[in-house]
Amino acid sequence: MKRNLPIWLTIAIALIAFAAGLLIDRHYSRTTYRPEVSDPKVKTILDLVAQEYVDTVNLDTLMERSIPFILRGLDPHTSYFDSKNSKITRDHPDGVIPDIGAVLIVFNDTIRAECIVPAGPSDVAGIQPGDCIVKIDGQPTANIKKSLGEVYKLLSGPNGSTIKLSVLRHGYPNILDFTVTRNRIVKKTLDSHYMIDKFTGYIKVNQFERNTHKEFLEALTQLQAQGAKRFIIDLRGNGGGYMEIAMLMANEFLPSGQPIVSTRGKRKQYNHPYNSNGKGAFQNVELAVLIDEYSASASEVFAGALQDNDRALIVGRRSFGKGLVQKDFMLPDSSVLRLAVARYYTPSGRCIQKEYKGYDLNQYIVELLERYKHGEAYNSDSIQIDKSQKYTTAHGRTVYGGGGIIPDIFVARDTTGITNYYIDVENAGLLQRFAFTYCEKNRKTLEKMSDYKQFLRTTPIDNDIIKEFAEFAAEGGIVPRWYYINKSRDLILTKIKAIIAHDIFGPEGYSAIVNRSDKTVLAALKALNQHKAAFPITN
Repeated sequence: MKRNLPIWLTIAIALIAFAAGLLIDRHYSRTTYRPEVSDPKVKTILDLVAQEYVDTVNLDTLMERSIPFILRGLDPHTSYFDSKNSKITRDHPDGVIPDIGAVLIVFNDTIRAECIVPAGPSDVAGIQPGDCIVKIDGQPTANIKKSLGEVYKLLSGPNGSTIKLSVLRHGYPNILDFTVTRNRIVKKTLDSHYMIDKFTGYIKVNQFERNTHKEFLEALTQLQAQGAKRFIIDLRGNGGGYMEIAMLMANEFLPSGQPIVSTRGKRKQYNHPYNSNGKGAFQNVELAVLIDEYSASASEVFAGALQDNDRALIVGRRSFGKGLVQKDFMLPDSSVLRLAVARYYTPSGRCIQKEYKGYDLNQYIVELLERYKHGEAYNSDSIQIDKSQKYTTAHGRTVYGGGGIIPDIFVARDTTGITNYYIDVENAGLLQRFAFTYCEKNRKTLEKMSDYKQFLRTTPIDNDIIKEFAEFAAEGGIVPRWYYINKSRDLILTKIKAIIAHDIFGPEGYSAIVNRSDKTVLAALKALNQHKAAFPITN
């Protein structure tokens, strides 16, 4: 049966990643809330249940189960954490289980991998965002009390110890087994930074965390010292994080007194404009910012601020559309209500948040699927623009609201080389396994190389790599289909070489190899070479 797996797989991964990434998104304060008056109707109902209901009922449990249903009528991001899971969010504020390098949530009674830390233990083993964990060390997760606390307890362990995870992956019928070697990681929020050509620095930001501004400044400074006069800031797949950090990063590129973002809520205390202070160290460099449909929240604040000030070219596809300010209210039993109290607006006045109808995470699947169905991922003319929400940038360009940031330069989703064979070997983790096997066999030689460029010059003939990989994949259960292998040839070779380069030279090696054929990066580089990002951008 023919499957539209590239689209469905991407959407599935995106949804699961956003379920955590968006709920983890941070620009909130915490307030302890003490209820003053109990609602008489609710109190009466509970009294009747306690006194008259045929069975004995634990009213506390009943209330805990009822709260998520009460919140569903609000928005997709207001959420409730019981006292146990509230402690988990405090102990692990970025959601990461450090021993395995993954963010997990329990959603609809299923344990799902939300985000995978690049080069972390789960990434190395082949776990992907969206994977559903069905067994932990052979024990079915159906038998596990699925609280975040229990999951963290089961997956954490000493450095160097291993754990076997069995997962179901969207579009792949069989259970996949992976052995993860625990290794307590220090998460970096910059995947990579390097000189993409003589004058252009490339920086990949995977999330906005407390240390991201510091890492970002260090990367900018290092690249400038290497000759960078312009930069590509890659925010694709970046689901957000601390809004304050995104504002600080945007401030680096703006002259004094320029609006960055504003918030507006029901109460005046949530209405704030945020402006640049003029102390940014990179006000004169040319910029291109890369976004896609999985760039959300803080990513959209950063991109929107630079676009509306005509300070950077935005390249890629329309962003996700998440722009709600959240505040934590501590309840008497130490549980937490995370409530949306305001919305974010770009300098031109655009509301970043897309339309929603109450809390239903599935509507995000539907909305992303609708983008694909009407061709938005492949054709800029198919972007659903609300012409009634027309705004003007600082220097007179027209931009549109309605949710998300629409890029200045559209780049279609690249499906070149994606075949059923490629999907099968990727789902089975065979590309990673082959690359790591290759590294182990040739590590002494590889580690003598100065950089990824020398590695590329000295790799075996591509035909030999493809042949060796096909044999390796066959041993892993994927029958060689040479028509499809040849169609996916360049994609397979790029991925294998990039994984090897990551293992030996770090994330810069991976990005440098992948970006050579990345159409969005190439489009940004072309625009920068033509000086289309010179301030102020006027078309």
